[in-house]
Amino acid sequence: MKLSLYNDLTGSKEPFEPLVPGEVSFYVCGPTVYDYFHIGNARPFIVFDVLRRYFESCGFRVKYVQNFTDIDDKMIQRASRMGITVAELADKFIAEYYADADSLMIGRATSNPRATHEIPAIVSMIEKLVEKGYAYAADGDVYFEVATFDRYGRLSRQNLDDLNSGARVEVDERKRHPLDFALWKAQKPGEPAWDSPWGPGRPGWHIECSAMAEKYLGDTIDIHGGGSDLVFPHHENEIAQSEAAHGKDFARFWIHNGYLMVDREKMSKSQGNFFTVRDVRAKYPAVVIRLFMLQAHYRSPINFSEETLDQASHAYERLRNGWAEIAFALETRPCDVVPCERDDELRCAIRDALALFHECMEDDFNTAGAIGAVFDLIRATNISLGRQGGIDYETVEEAADFLRMVDRVMGIFGLGSGERGNPQETQEIEGLIQEREQARKNKDFKKSDEIRNSLAARGITLEDTLQGTRWKRA
Repeated sequence: MKLSLYNDLTGSKEPFEPLVPGEVSFYVCGPTVYDYFHIGNARPFIVFDVLRRYFESCGFRVKYVQNFTDIDDKMIQRASRMGITVAELADKFIAEYYADADSLMIGRATSNPRATHEIPAIVSMIEKLVEKGYAYAADGDVYFEVATFDRYGRLSRQNLDDLNSGARVEVDERKRHPLDFALWKAQKPGEPAWDSPWGPGRPGWHIECSAMAEKYLGDTIDIHGGGSDLVFPHHENEIAQSEAAHGKDFARFWIHNGYLMVDREKMSKSQGNFFTVRDVRAKYPAVVIRLFMLQAHYRSPINFSEETLDQASHAYERLRNGWAEIAFALETRPCDVVPCERDDELRCAIRDALALFHECMEDDFNTAGAIGAVFDLIRATNISLGRQGGIDYETVEEAADFLRMVDRVMGIFGLGSGERGNPQETQEIEGLIQEREQARKNKDFKKSDEIRNSLAARGITLEDTLQGTRWKRA
Protein backbone atom coordinates (compact mmCIF):
# COMPACT_ATOMS: atom_id res chain seq x y z
CA MET A 1 0.00 0.00 0.00
CA LYS A 2 1.29 3.46 -0.96
CA LEU A 3 -1.27 5.65 0.76
CA SER A 4 -0.94 9.44 0.67
CA LEU A 5 -3.09 11.63 2.92
CA TYR A 6 -3.58 15.37 3.06
CA ASN A 7 -2.16 16.52 6.39
CA ASP A 8 -3.85 19.69 7.66
CA LEU A 9 -0.91 20.29 9.98
CA THR A 10 1.50 20.78 7.07
CA GLY A 11 -1.01 21.79 4.39
CA SER A 12 0.23 19.15 1.97
CA LYS A 13 -0.37 15.59 0.82
CA GLU A 14 2.16 13.22 2.38
CA PRO A 15 2.97 9.50 2.17
CA PHE A 16 1.52 7.69 5.17
CA GLU A 17 3.67 5.28 7.14
CA PRO A 18 2.61 4.32 10.67
CA LEU A 19 4.90 4.77 13.64
CA VAL A 20 4.69 1.06 14.40
CA PRO A 21 4.94 -1.14 11.28
CA GLY A 22 1.67 -2.93 10.60
CA GLU A 23 -0.26 -0.95 13.22
CA VAL A 24 -2.24 2.32 12.94
CA SER A 25 -3.25 4.46 15.93
CA PHE A 26 -6.30 6.56 15.09
CA TYR A 27 -8.29 8.97 17.27
CA VAL A 28 -11.58 10.56 16.17
CA CYS A 29 -13.60 13.07 18.17
CA GLY A 30 -16.96 11.57 19.09
CA PRO A 31 -20.33 13.08 20.00
CA THR A 32 -21.49 15.04 23.02
CA VAL A 33 -24.30 12.76 24.10
CA TYR A 34 -27.15 15.11 25.02
CA ASP A 35 -29.32 14.35 21.97
CA TYR A 36 -29.54 12.22 18.82
CA PHE A 37 -26.59 12.92 16.57
CA HIS A 38 -27.30 15.06 13.53
CA ILE A 39 -26.59 14.51 9.85
CA GLY A 40 -23.46 16.69 10.02
CA ASN A 41 -22.02 14.45 12.76
CA ALA A 42 -22.68 11.43 10.56
CA ARG A 43 -20.16 12.53 7.95
CA PRO A 44 -16.97 12.16 10.03
CA PHE A 45 -18.30 9.01 11.69
CA ILE A 46 -18.85 7.39 8.26
CA VAL A 47 -15.75 8.80 6.56
CA PHE A 48 -13.33 7.70 9.26
CA ASP A 49 -15.06 4.34 9.63
CA VAL A 50 -14.29 3.67 5.96
CA LEU A 51 -10.67 4.84 6.30
CA ARG A 52 -10.27 2.50 9.24
CA ARG A 53 -11.83 -0.37 7.25
CA TYR A 54 -9.50 0.31 4.34
CA PHE A 55 -6.45 0.10 6.58
CA GLU A 56 -7.74 -3.20 7.95
CA SER A 57 -8.43 -4.55 4.45
CA CYS A 58 -4.77 -3.83 3.64
CA GLY A 59 -3.64 -5.93 6.60
CA PHE A 60 -3.06 -3.24 9.23
CA ARG A 61 -4.09 -3.65 12.84
CA VAL A 62 -5.98 -0.47 13.71
CA LYS A 63 -6.33 0.88 17.24
CA TYR A 64 -9.35 3.13 16.73
CA VAL A 65 -10.56 5.35 19.57
CA GLN A 66 -13.69 7.51 19.47
CA ASN A 67 -14.71 9.21 22.69
CA PHE A 68 -18.03 10.22 24.21
CA THR A 69 -18.21 13.65 25.84
CA ASP A 70 -20.65 12.90 28.64
CA ILE A 71 -20.32 16.06 30.74
CA ASP A 72 -20.62 19.68 29.60
CA ASP A 73 -22.90 22.70 29.94
CA LYS A 74 -25.44 21.47 27.38
CA MET A 75 -25.72 18.12 29.11
CA ILE A 76 -26.19 19.69 32.52
CA GLN A 77 -28.92 21.99 31.18
CA ARG A 78 -30.70 19.22 29.25
CA ALA A 79 -30.64 16.80 32.19
CA SER A 80 -32.06 19.49 34.46
CA ARG A 81 -34.93 20.16 32.05
CA MET A 82 -35.68 16.44 31.80
CA GLY A 83 -35.49 15.92 35.56
CA ILE A 84 -32.79 13.23 35.33
CA THR A 85 -29.12 13.03 36.18
CA VAL A 86 -26.41 13.85 33.66
CA ALA A 87 -25.26 10.22 33.85
CA GLU A 88 -28.77 9.00 32.99
CA LEU A 89 -28.93 11.41 30.06
CA ALA A 90 -25.56 10.15 28.81
CA ASP A 91 -26.58 6.51 29.13
CA LYS A 92 -29.75 7.16 27.12
CA PHE A 93 -28.07 8.96 24.24
CA ILE A 94 -25.03 6.69 24.08
CA ALA A 95 -27.51 3.86 23.49
CA GLU A 96 -29.26 5.97 20.84
CA TYR A 97 -25.91 6.78 19.23
CA TYR A 98 -25.17 3.07 18.85
CA ALA A 99 -28.64 2.44 17.38
CA ASP A 100 -28.11 5.06 14.67
CA ALA A 101 -24.43 4.17 14.12
CA ASP A 102 -25.26 0.48 13.77
CA SER A 103 -27.92 1.28 11.17
CA LEU A 104 -25.31 3.28 9.23
CA MET A 105 -22.97 0.27 9.46
CA ILE A 106 -20.41 2.30 11.43
CA GLY A 107 -18.17 -0.24 13.12
CA ARG A 108 -17.58 -0.16 16.86
CA ALA A 109 -14.34 1.53 17.85
CA THR A 110 -11.57 -0.39 19.58
CA SER A 111 -12.35 1.84 22.57
CA ASN A 112 -15.19 4.30 23.23
CA PRO A 113 -14.03 6.03 26.43
CA ARG A 114 -16.36 8.35 28.34
CA ALA A 115 -14.92 11.53 29.81
CA THR A 116 -16.47 10.97 33.24
CA HIS A 117 -14.87 7.52 33.42
CA GLU A 118 -11.41 8.98 32.75
CA ILE A 119 -11.18 11.63 35.48
CA PRO A 120 -7.90 10.27 37.02
CA ALA A 121 -6.14 10.44 33.63
CA ILE A 122 -7.51 13.94 33.00
CA VAL A 123 -6.46 15.23 36.44
CA SER A 124 -3.01 13.69 36.01
CA MET A 125 -2.46 15.53 32.70
CA ILE A 126 -3.63 18.84 34.20
CA GLU A 127 -1.26 18.38 37.14
CA LYS A 128 1.60 17.85 34.72
CA LEU A 129 0.73 21.05 32.83
CA VAL A 130 0.56 23.07 36.06
CA GLU A 131 3.92 21.66 37.22
CA LYS A 132 5.57 22.57 33.91
CA GLY A 133 4.25 26.14 34.01
CA TYR A 134 1.80 25.82 31.12
CA ALA A 135 -1.32 26.09 33.30
CA TYR A 136 -2.46 28.03 36.35
CA ALA A 137 -5.23 27.76 38.94
CA ALA A 138 -7.74 30.53 39.64
CA ASP A 139 -10.43 30.11 42.29
CA GLY A 140 -10.89 26.40 41.69
CA ASP A 141 -10.64 26.67 37.90
CA VAL A 142 -7.49 25.74 35.98
CA TYR A 143 -6.55 27.43 32.70
CA PHE A 144 -4.01 26.63 30.00
CA GLU A 145 -1.88 29.72 29.32
CA VAL A 146 -1.65 29.88 25.54
CA ALA A 147 1.21 32.40 25.53
CA THR A 148 3.52 29.79 27.09
CA PHE A 149 3.16 27.46 24.08
CA ASP A 150 5.09 29.01 21.22
CA ARG A 151 3.54 26.79 18.52
CA TYR A 152 -0.03 27.80 19.35
CA GLY A 153 -1.95 28.46 16.13
CA ARG A 154 0.13 26.11 14.01
CA LEU A 155 -2.84 23.96 12.90
CA SER A 156 -5.16 26.89 12.10
CA ARG A 157 -2.23 28.87 10.63
CA GLN A 158 -2.85 31.97 12.70
CA ASN A 159 -0.74 33.74 15.28
CA LEU A 160 -1.95 34.59 18.75
CA ASP A 161 -2.82 38.19 17.88
CA ASP A 162 -4.89 37.12 14.86
CA LEU A 163 -6.71 34.49 16.89
CA ASN A 164 -7.37 36.95 19.70
CA SER A 165 -8.83 39.61 17.40
CA GLY A 166 -11.11 37.13 15.62
CA ALA A 167 -12.24 35.03 18.55
CA ARG A 168 -15.38 35.25 20.61
CA VAL A 169 -14.25 34.76 24.18
CA GLU A 170 -15.92 35.41 27.49
CA VAL A 171 -14.42 38.24 29.50
CA ASP A 172 -12.84 36.78 32.61
CA GLU A 173 -10.46 38.93 34.64
CA ARG A 174 -8.91 35.82 36.18
CA LYS A 175 -7.43 34.85 32.80
CA ARG A 176 -3.94 36.00 31.89
CA HIS A 177 -4.88 36.06 28.21
CA PRO A 178 -8.38 36.12 26.65
CA LEU A 179 -7.66 32.87 24.73
CA ASP A 180 -6.56 30.92 27.81
CA PHE A 181 -8.94 27.98 28.03
CA ALA A 182 -10.33 25.92 30.88
CA LEU A 183 -8.75 22.61 31.77
CA TRP A 184 -10.78 22.24 34.97
CA LYS A 185 -14.00 23.99 35.97
CA ALA A 186 -14.91 24.54 39.60
CA GLN A 187 -18.24 23.13 40.69
CA LYS A 188 -21.28 25.39 40.51
CA PRO A 189 -24.35 24.78 42.71
CA GLY A 190 -26.26 21.70 41.58
CA GLU A 191 -23.62 20.52 39.10
CA PRO A 192 -22.01 17.06 39.20
CA ALA A 193 -18.40 17.19 40.34
CA TRP A 194 -15.30 15.10 40.96
CA ASP A 195 -12.48 15.64 43.41
CA SER A 196 -9.24 17.26 42.27
CA PRO A 197 -6.24 19.08 43.79
CA TRP A 198 -8.05 22.37 42.94
CA GLY A 199 -11.32 21.40 44.58
CA PRO A 200 -14.47 19.68 43.29
CA GLY A 201 -15.26 20.31 39.64
CA ARG A 202 -15.30 18.81 36.16
CA PRO A 203 -12.98 18.72 33.15
CA GLY A 204 -13.01 21.22 30.33
CA TRP A 205 -13.89 19.94 26.88
CA HIS A 206 -10.46 20.04 25.23
CA ILE A 207 -8.50 18.20 27.91
CA GLU A 208 -10.75 15.15 27.66
CA CYS A 209 -9.51 14.15 24.20
CA SER A 210 -5.84 14.76 25.01
CA ALA A 211 -6.03 12.61 28.12
CA MET A 212 -7.98 9.81 26.45
CA ALA A 213 -5.72 9.74 23.39
CA GLU A 214 -2.69 9.45 25.66
CA LYS A 215 -4.23 6.70 27.78
CA TYR A 216 -5.47 4.51 24.94
CA LEU A 217 -2.98 5.27 22.15
CA GLY A 218 0.17 6.78 23.66
CA ASP A 219 1.92 10.16 23.60
CA THR A 220 2.18 10.33 19.79
CA ILE A 221 -0.50 8.90 17.49
CA ASP A 222 -0.62 8.33 13.75
CA ILE A 223 -3.90 10.03 12.83
CA HIS A 224 -6.32 12.41 14.52
CA GLY A 225 -9.58 13.00 12.67
CA GLY A 226 -12.65 15.17 12.98
CA GLY A 227 -14.81 17.75 11.26
CA SER A 228 -13.40 21.02 9.91
CA ASP A 229 -15.32 22.91 12.58
CA LEU A 230 -13.03 21.39 15.21
CA VAL A 231 -9.75 22.80 13.84
CA PHE A 232 -10.06 25.84 16.09
CA PRO A 233 -10.25 25.91 19.00
CA HIS A 234 -10.67 22.23 19.87
CA HIS A 235 -7.86 20.59 17.93
CA GLU A 236 -5.55 23.57 18.32
CA ASN A 237 -6.01 23.29 22.07
CA GLU A 238 -5.49 19.54 22.03
CA ILE A 239 -2.12 20.02 20.34
CA ALA A 240 -1.09 22.64 22.89
CA GLN A 241 -2.06 20.52 25.89
CA SER A 242 -0.61 17.24 24.69
CA GLU A 243 2.67 18.61 23.32
CA ALA A 244 3.21 20.85 26.35
CA ALA A 245 2.63 17.88 28.66
CA HIS A 246 4.87 15.41 26.80
CA GLY A 247 7.31 17.48 24.76
CA LYS A 248 6.49 15.28 21.76
CA ASP A 249 4.42 15.62 18.59
CA PHE A 250 0.82 14.75 19.44
CA ALA A 251 -0.53 13.52 16.07
CA ARG A 252 1.47 12.99 12.90
CA PHE A 253 -1.51 13.45 10.56
CA TRP A 254 -4.48 15.74 11.16
CA ILE A 255 -7.39 14.91 8.86
CA HIS A 256 -10.61 16.92 8.68
CA ASN A 257 -13.71 16.32 6.59
CA GLY A 258 -15.42 19.22 4.83
CA TYR A 259 -18.56 20.98 5.99
CA LEU A 260 -22.05 19.68 5.36
CA MET A 261 -24.53 22.34 4.26
CA VAL A 262 -28.32 21.95 4.17
CA ASP A 263 -29.85 23.39 1.01
CA ARG A 264 -26.61 25.39 0.70
CA GLU A 265 -27.03 27.00 4.11
CA LYS A 266 -25.46 26.25 7.45
CA MET A 267 -27.54 23.79 9.44
CA SER A 268 -29.22 25.49 12.39
CA LYS A 269 -32.22 24.77 14.59
CA SER A 270 -33.20 28.44 14.38
CA GLN A 271 -33.27 28.19 10.57
CA GLY A 272 -35.52 25.14 10.72
CA ASN A 273 -33.08 23.09 8.62
CA PHE A 274 -31.66 20.92 11.40
CA PHE A 275 -31.92 17.16 10.85
CA THR A 276 -30.87 14.28 13.03
CA VAL A 277 -29.86 10.97 11.49
CA ARG A 278 -33.01 9.56 13.09
CA ASP A 279 -35.09 12.11 11.12
CA VAL A 280 -33.44 11.23 7.80
CA ARG A 281 -33.61 7.47 8.42
CA ALA A 282 -37.39 7.78 8.62
CA LYS A 283 -37.42 8.65 4.90
CA TYR A 284 -34.27 7.09 3.41
CA PRO A 285 -32.50 3.78 4.04
CA ALA A 286 -29.41 4.23 6.19
CA VAL A 287 -27.23 2.77 3.43
CA VAL A 288 -28.32 5.65 1.16
CA ILE A 289 -27.10 8.15 3.76
CA ARG A 290 -23.80 6.30 3.88
CA LEU A 291 -23.44 6.29 0.09
CA PHE A 292 -24.32 10.00 -0.06
CA MET A 293 -21.46 10.80 2.34
CA LEU A 294 -18.95 8.78 0.32
CA GLN A 295 -19.85 10.03 -3.16
CA ALA A 296 -17.88 13.23 -2.52
CA HIS A 297 -14.22 13.58 -1.55
CA TYR A 298 -14.04 13.76 2.23
CA ARG A 299 -12.33 17.19 2.22
CA SER A 300 -14.94 18.75 -0.07
CA PRO A 301 -18.03 20.49 1.31
CA ILE A 302 -21.25 18.68 0.46
CA ASN A 303 -24.81 19.90 0.16
CA PHE A 304 -27.53 17.92 1.92
CA SER A 305 -30.97 18.25 0.39
CA GLU A 306 -33.90 16.14 -0.70
CA GLU A 307 -32.57 16.33 -4.25
CA THR A 308 -29.07 15.08 -3.35
CA LEU A 309 -30.52 12.32 -1.17
CA ASP A 310 -32.77 11.25 -4.03
CA GLN A 311 -29.73 11.14 -6.33
CA ALA A 312 -27.91 8.96 -3.79
CA SER A 313 -31.00 6.76 -3.54
CA HIS A 314 -31.01 6.23 -7.32
CA ALA A 315 -27.29 5.45 -7.24
CA TYR A 316 -27.89 2.89 -4.51
CA GLU A 317 -30.62 1.21 -6.56
CA ARG A 318 -28.17 0.92 -9.46
CA LEU A 319 -25.63 -0.70 -7.14
CA ARG A 320 -28.18 -3.03 -5.60
CA ASN A 321 -29.71 -4.03 -8.92
CA GLY A 322 -26.24 -4.65 -10.34
CA TRP A 323 -25.42 -6.89 -7.42
CA ALA A 324 -28.79 -8.63 -7.73
CA GLU A 325 -28.05 -9.51 -11.38
CA ILE A 326 -24.70 -11.02 -10.43
CA ALA A 327 -26.04 -12.84 -7.38
CA PHE A 328 -28.94 -14.26 -9.36
CA ALA A 329 -26.65 -15.56 -12.11
CA LEU A 330 -24.46 -17.33 -9.54
CA GLU A 331 -27.38 -18.64 -7.49
CA THR A 332 -29.01 -20.21 -10.57
CA ARG A 333 -25.81 -21.59 -12.06
CA PRO A 334 -26.60 -25.10 -13.38
CA CYS A 335 -24.74 -27.95 -11.70
CA ASP A 336 -23.85 -29.48 -15.06
CA VAL A 337 -22.92 -26.25 -16.81
CA VAL A 338 -20.56 -26.71 -19.75
CA PRO A 339 -17.54 -24.38 -19.45
CA CYS A 340 -17.82 -21.62 -22.01
CA GLU A 341 -15.18 -19.48 -23.62
CA ARG A 342 -13.28 -17.31 -21.14
CA ASP A 343 -14.63 -13.75 -20.97
CA ASP A 344 -11.43 -11.77 -21.44
CA GLU A 345 -13.28 -8.46 -21.59
CA LEU A 346 -14.76 -8.99 -18.14
CA ARG A 347 -11.43 -10.16 -16.76
CA CYS A 348 -9.82 -6.94 -18.00
CA ALA A 349 -12.67 -4.91 -16.50
CA ILE A 350 -12.13 -6.58 -13.11
CA ARG A 351 -8.41 -5.95 -13.25
CA ASP A 352 -8.96 -2.30 -14.21
CA ALA A 353 -11.62 -1.74 -11.54
CA LEU A 354 -9.44 -3.26 -8.83
CA ALA A 355 -6.47 -1.11 -9.85
CA LEU A 356 -8.57 2.07 -10.03
CA PHE A 357 -10.27 1.36 -6.71
CA HIS A 358 -6.95 1.09 -4.86
CA GLU A 359 -5.40 3.95 -6.81
CA CYS A 360 -8.24 6.24 -5.72
CA MET A 361 -8.30 5.05 -2.11
CA GLU A 362 -4.53 5.49 -1.82
CA ASP A 363 -4.69 9.00 -3.31
CA ASP A 364 -5.89 10.91 -0.24
CA PHE A 365 -8.76 8.51 0.33
CA ASN A 366 -10.76 9.43 -2.78
CA THR A 367 -13.94 7.44 -2.14
CA ALA A 368 -15.78 9.23 -4.96
CA GLY A 369 -13.33 7.91 -7.55
CA ALA A 370 -13.33 4.47 -5.95
CA ILE A 371 -17.13 4.28 -6.21
CA GLY A 372 -16.82 5.23 -9.89
CA ALA A 373 -14.66 2.12 -10.37
CA VAL A 374 -17.45 0.03 -8.82
CA PHE A 375 -20.04 1.35 -11.27
CA ASP A 376 -17.63 0.65 -14.14
CA LEU A 377 -17.38 -2.98 -13.13
CA ILE A 378 -21.12 -3.41 -12.62
CA ARG A 379 -21.71 -2.12 -16.18
CA ALA A 380 -19.10 -4.50 -17.57
CA THR A 381 -20.55 -7.46 -15.67
CA ASN A 382 -24.09 -6.72 -16.83
CA ILE A 383 -22.84 -6.67 -20.44
CA SER A 384 -21.13 -10.00 -19.86
CA LEU A 385 -24.25 -11.57 -18.37
CA GLY A 386 -26.30 -10.52 -21.38
CA ARG A 387 -23.78 -11.70 -23.96
CA GLN A 388 -24.74 -14.58 -26.26
CA GLY A 389 -22.79 -17.82 -26.00
CA GLY A 390 -23.04 -18.61 -22.32
CA ILE A 391 -21.80 -17.15 -19.05
CA ASP A 392 -18.22 -17.38 -17.84
CA TYR A 393 -19.29 -18.14 -14.25
CA GLU A 394 -15.74 -18.32 -12.93
CA THR A 395 -15.06 -14.73 -14.02
CA VAL A 396 -18.46 -13.54 -12.80
CA GLU A 397 -17.54 -15.02 -9.39
CA GLU A 398 -14.34 -12.94 -9.47
CA ALA A 399 -16.45 -9.84 -10.11
CA ALA A 400 -18.65 -10.79 -7.16
CA ASP A 401 -15.55 -11.19 -4.97
CA PHE A 402 -14.45 -7.66 -5.91
CA LEU A 403 -17.86 -6.24 -4.95
CA ARG A 404 -17.82 -8.14 -1.66
CA MET A 405 -14.41 -6.63 -0.91
CA VAL A 406 -15.76 -3.16 -1.73
CA ASP A 407 -18.68 -3.69 0.61
CA ARG A 408 -16.42 -4.80 3.46
CA VAL A 409 -14.54 -1.52 3.07
CA MET A 410 -17.35 0.88 2.16
CA GLY A 411 -20.58 -0.76 3.29
CA ILE A 412 -22.48 0.60 0.28
CA PHE A 413 -24.23 -2.61 -0.80
CA GLY A 414 -25.49 -3.57 2.66
CA LEU A 415 -24.37 -7.17 2.17
CA GLY A 416 -23.56 -7.52 5.84
CA SER A 417 -27.25 -7.35 6.70
CA GLY A 418 -28.57 -9.48 3.86
CA GLU A 419 -27.29 -9.37 0.32
CA ARG A 420 -30.54 -8.07 -1.07
CA GLY A 421 -31.42 -5.52 1.58
CA ASN A 422 -33.87 -5.87 4.48
CA PRO A 423 -34.19 -9.63 5.17
CA GLN A 424 -37.88 -9.40 6.16
CA GLU A 425 -38.77 -7.45 3.04
CA THR A 426 -36.77 -9.86 0.85
CA GLN A 427 -38.58 -12.84 2.38
CA GLU A 428 -41.96 -11.19 1.77
CA ILE A 429 -41.16 -10.34 -1.88
CA GLU A 430 -39.86 -13.82 -2.65
CA GLY A 431 -42.94 -15.33 -0.98
CA LEU A 432 -45.18 -13.30 -3.29
CA ILE A 433 -43.12 -14.42 -6.29
CA GLN A 434 -43.67 -18.04 -5.26
CA GLU A 435 -47.42 -17.37 -4.99
CA ARG A 436 -47.35 -15.87 -8.47
CA GLU A 437 -45.47 -18.90 -9.84
CA GLN A 438 -48.11 -21.20 -8.37
CA ALA A 439 -50.90 -19.04 -9.80
CA ARG A 440 -49.32 -19.26 -13.26
CA LYS A 441 -49.05 -23.03 -12.97
CA ASN A 442 -52.76 -23.09 -12.05
CA LYS A 443 -53.48 -20.79 -15.03
CA ASP A 444 -54.86 -18.21 -12.58
CA PHE A 445 -53.51 -15.33 -14.62
CA LYS A 446 -55.69 -12.77 -12.86
CA LYS A 447 -54.00 -13.49 -9.53
CA SER A 448 -50.62 -13.63 -11.22
CA ASP A 449 -51.14 -10.17 -12.70
CA GLU A 450 -52.42 -8.80 -9.37
CA ILE A 451 -49.23 -9.91 -7.62
CA ARG A 452 -47.03 -8.46 -10.36
CA ASN A 453 -48.95 -5.16 -10.24
CA SER A 454 -48.82 -4.95 -6.44
CA LEU A 455 -45.05 -5.43 -6.53
CA ALA A 456 -44.73 -2.87 -9.35
CA ALA A 457 -46.59 -0.35 -7.18
CA ARG A 458 -43.81 -0.83 -4.61
CA GLY A 459 -41.11 -0.24 -7.21
CA ILE A 460 -40.35 -3.96 -7.70
CA THR A 461 -40.06 -5.23 -11.27
CA LEU A 462 -40.11 -8.93 -12.19
CA GLU A 463 -38.24 -10.62 -15.00
CA ASP A 464 -39.14 -14.16 -16.06
CA THR A 465 -36.10 -16.10 -17.27
CA LEU A 466 -35.33 -19.71 -18.10
CA GLN A 467 -33.68 -19.98 -14.67
CA GLY A 468 -36.75 -18.62 -12.88
CA THR A 469 -38.21 -15.25 -11.91
CA ARG A 470 -35.87 -12.60 -10.59
CA TRP A 471 -36.75 -9.24 -9.13
CA LYS A 472 -35.17 -5.84 -8.79
CA ARG A 473 -36.15 -2.32 -7.88
CA ALA A 474 -37.19 -0.05 -10.71
